[in-house]
Amino acid sequence: MANREELAIIRNARAGQAAAQLALGKLYLFGSAGLPQSLPTALHWLERAARQDCQQAWQLIGDHIPLELAQGSAQALAPWYERAYDDGSVHAGLVFAQLVLDTIDTGVAPGPQHGKAQRALEDAARAGFPAAQWLLARRRELAAAPARQARADAAAAPPSGRPTAASQGWLRRAADNGVAEAQAAVLEQAWEAGHWDDYLARALPLARALVAAASSRGQLQRLAPGDIALLSRVARLLDGRHGPAPAPGEPLCFWELAAAEHDRHAQLAMGLRCARMGIDGRRVAGGGGAANFKKAIRWLTLAGEQGLPEAWYALSRIYIKPEFSQRNVADAQRHLERAAEMGYADAQLECGNNAWRARRENENNDVRAAYWLQKAAAQGSGAAAALLSKIAPRLSAPPYLEAGNLFASYQASQRNGSRDAAPAHPLLAARLELAALFNLSRAEALLLDVPAADQGHCLVIDIRASYGRSKRRLVLVETAQERIALDRIGRLFEQIDCGPSGPEGNYRQRLYRLRTLLGTSAKGDEEGHAETEIGMAA
Repeated sequence: MANREELAIIRNARAGQAAAQLALGKLYLFGSAGLPQSLPTALHWLERAARQDCQQAWQLIGDHIPLELAQGSAQALAPWYERAYDDGSVHAGLVFAQLVLDTIDTGVAPGPQHGKAQRALEDAARAGFPAAQWLLARRRELAAAPARQARADAAAAPPSGRPTAASQGWLRRAADNGVAEAQAAVLEQAWEAGHWDDYLARALPLARALVAAASSRGQLQRLAPGDIALLSRVARLLDGRHGPAPAPGEPLCFWELAAAEHDRHAQLAMGLRCARMGIDGRRVAGGGGAANFKKAIRWLTLAGEQGLPEAWYALSRIYIKPEFSQRNVADAQRHLERAAEMGYADAQLECGNNAWRARRENENNDVRAAYWLQKAAAQGSGAAAALLSKIAPRLSAPPYLEAGNLFASYQASQRNGSRDAAPAHPLLAARLELAALFNLSRAEALLLDVPAADQGHCLVIDIRASYGRSKRRLVLVETAQERIALDRIGRLFEQIDCGPSGPEGNYRQRLYRLRTLLGTSAKGDEEGHAETEIGMAA
C-alpha cells in the first residue's frame, strides 16, 4: 500500500504536474516499498511527463522501456526514443530503429526517420548489442537480394543463397553473442556449404548443452525442430569422423535423443547400430557385441515410414541374413522393392539384377529388369548402365539400318510429289517412322503389334508368331522425343488389329504395299528366301 508521501505524488501526478508524473513513473519503473514495479504503468506516467518536455522522462523511457512494451504504440513512442538517442542513449537508438524499421517492413513507405533509424541501428550494432547486429545483418541481406536476383536473371541462373560479405560479418557477431536466430542461420549456411569443421565448432557445444538440459528435466519437455536437426547433424558428422574426437558416449547420446524425438536420420542410425551393420548389410568394423535385430527392425521401420529409402533397403538386408532367426526372402524382396520405388539406386540395381536372373521363370522379367536398371542408370550407376546395354542394346548393324533408310526413302517420295499416297497408308508411314526411331528391321517394322509392344520404358520387339526367324528383344525408350513420337504412333493403332486378319493384311501384303509405295524392290537379303512361304502361311 502506498504511504502518505506516495499518495501525495499520485495526487499531484493526476493533477498534471510534470515533476510528480516523473517521480511516479520512477516509482513504478523501479518499484518501492508501497508501490509494485510495473513497466506499463511507469511508461504511462513517464510518457505524460515527456509530453511536458521533461528530458529525464524520455531518457528513462529510452533506457528502461523494452521494445515489446513500446510496439503497441510505436508511432506515439518513437519520438521519445529518438530524443533519448539524440541525448546519447544507444539502447534508445536501438529501440527507435526497431520501431521505425519494423513499420517500414510492414509496408509503410519510408519516411524522414528512416535514415536516422538506420544510423541508430548501426551505432547499436557497433556498441555490441546482439539484437542490433542480427537485425542489421538481416536488413543488409534483404537489401542485397534484388541486386542478386537481377544478376541471376541476367545470367539465366537461379539466385545464389549465399549471404553478402556486408551481412555475414554482422551475422557472425550476432551468433557469437548468443542470438539464437543468428546461430541457426550461421549453422545452416555452414551445413549447406559443406563446411563440416565450422559447423561442428559451433554446433557441438550447443548439442552438449541440449543433452545436459534434457537430462536435467527428464525429457518432460519436447525439443524444438531446430534442436532435433542440430543433434542429428552433429551425430552424423561425428560418426563420419569429422571434427574433434567425440567425448565418451557421443554421438550415441545425440542419436538417442534425436531418435526419441522422431528424427528419421537418427532412427536410421539407431537401427544400424542395433544391427551392428552398414546400410548394405555388412557388419561394421569395431561393432562389438551381438546384434539386436528386433530393435533394429523397429527403428528402421520408423525411419522408413518417414520417407528414408535407405531404411527399407537396410531392412531387406536384415531379412536375408542367415543369422536372423526370422529370415524371410519374401519380406526382404518387399522391402527392397519399396526402397527402389522411393528412388534408392542400390535397391533399383538389385531389383534389376534379380529380375534379370529370374527371366527363365518368366520371360517378361527382362522388361522389369530394364525398368529398374534404367532408373538406377539415370542416377549414375555404372553397373546398371553396363547390364542395361546387355539386356536392351540399340542395334545399328544391318538389317537394323534398313528400316531407317526405307523411312528416308518414303519421306523423299512424299517430297517428290507422291503426297496423295500418305493418307492412303498412314499405318505403314507410322511403322516406318517407328522403325527409323528405334532401329527396327524391315520385318519388325511391318509385323510389330505396337500397342502390345509399348511397355512405357521400352518396346518388346517380338514377332516370332508371324516371322519365325526373328528373336525377341527389348529396345529402350531413352528420350522425351522418342516417348512423344511413340505415344502419337500408338494412338493410330489403338483400335486396330495388328495381326494378319487386320486391315494391314499378312506380311506378304504389307511387303508388297511397301514396295509399291516406295517405287522400289526394297529387297531384304535376309528375308528374300522366306517371304512367299511366310505370306502364304499367314
